[in-house]
Amino acid sequence: MSATGNNVRLLVLMGSGETSPTMTKTHRETFAALGPRVDAVLLDTPAGFQENVDIVSARAVEYFAESVVRPVDVVSLNRPGMPTDALAQETAIARVRNADWVFAGPGSPTFALSQWTASVIPSLFQAKLREGGAVVLSSAAACTAGRRCVPVYEVYKVGQDPFWLDGLDLLAAAGLAATVVPHFDNTEGGNHDTRFCYLGERRLRMLEAELSDDEFVLGIDEHTAAVFDFNANTMAVTGNGSVTVRRNGQGRSIATGSVVAIESLATSDVGRMFVSTAPTAEAVVEGVRDDPLAVESRNAATAFSGAIDGADAPAAVAAFLSLDDAIAEWSRDPTSSVERFAALTEASSLRRSFVVRLGALAEQGTRDPRTIVGPFVDAMLAERAEARSAKRFADADRIRDALLAAGLELRDTPNGTEWLLPDQ
Repeated sequence: MSATGNNVRLLVLMGSGETSPTMTKTHRETFAALGPRVDAVLLDTPAGFQENVDIVSARAVEYFAESVVRPVDVVSLNRPGMPTDALAQETAIARVRNADWVFAGPGSPTFALSQWTASVIPSLFQAKLREGGAVVLSSAAACTAGRRCVPVYEVYKVGQDPFWLDGLDLLAAAGLAATVVPHFDNTEGGNHDTRFCYLGERRLRMLEAELSDDEFVLGIDEHTAAVFDFNANTMAVTGNGSVTVRRNGQGRSIATGSVVAIESLATSDVGRMFVSTAPTAEAVVEGVRDDPLAVESRNAATAFSGAIDGADAPAAVAAFLSLDDAIAEWSRDPTSSVERFAALTEASSLRRSFVVRLGALAEQGTRDPRTIVGPFVDAMLAERAEARSAKRFADADRIRDALLAAGLELRDTPNGTEWLLPDQ
């Protein structure tokens, strides 16, 4: 049982976006299930080989503090084969053992496995899923959760022939022989297929041929989570995309908002027979999927323009603040891509344009209304004076009545007609 006394057993697997606004709700709900006081640790192992690992971890801690409103401590393990500080190592392991919530994210799946399998970390993960707690794994860390693991760097960057690594097999506790493939709908390649965690269709099919009959691929789209509740025996899909159960190149996509029985994932009965999965490689190459921030920017722009056209200043300000909040939230994401940088640049430019248009609206609001309506009123009074001079009194009275109906106050003086706006 977890330190909170709560026997909630959750395994949360995220395709990406673990410190972005799209996953904030999922994080909050996971913490809420564990209770008001949660001992939470961030295990930095997947990125432990990176020179900037401390910066990446600090940004993640900041995200959890500001967006999820939960304190999280960073835990680092010593590298296998390196001189060790026994006390520091045991302290780190004890922190993971006693934590209610453990998180690990982007980096290298291979490096993470090399450290974890040389320690008791896998058994600590399994204990939380058995006795109580939450294990939250995203991106590279999610890759390690299944029976097999995609060695992303070795295949996509180094160029080795596709091969599987043995994973942590955490889903075996639910009776699933699943291999987790995050970044399932990735389109960063632009002119080449980078779906399926940068493998693409051709290489994934090569690897699928090595799976036994009971094994399948559990694909998790970017900015999407598969939330396994081992007490309820359900898997819920949250975030922007889908979770796909795939066998022999065919799969069933389970849309966000869906909740399915865990045992249904082990068969072809996930609602219906399997159908074709994600778009073809040719379709992926034709266009890059919209960045979530770009979508939020467009929505804000539509709301802002509608508010300006309707002269609704509060709604215009709300649209501006919505965009400003989105920029702040997405700027905290340490895993930003080229597309995200472009989206941030465009969003910042859009925000500046909002300020310019709000300034123009404010200028109109502070301008003396006499300078706006004055020329029209003076022209009508000149017509009235001409009508009176020509003894067309009926026409002069109609002009006077129209001005009075508009709310103006008229005063005939020896020097001509003076006029005042209401409340002047």
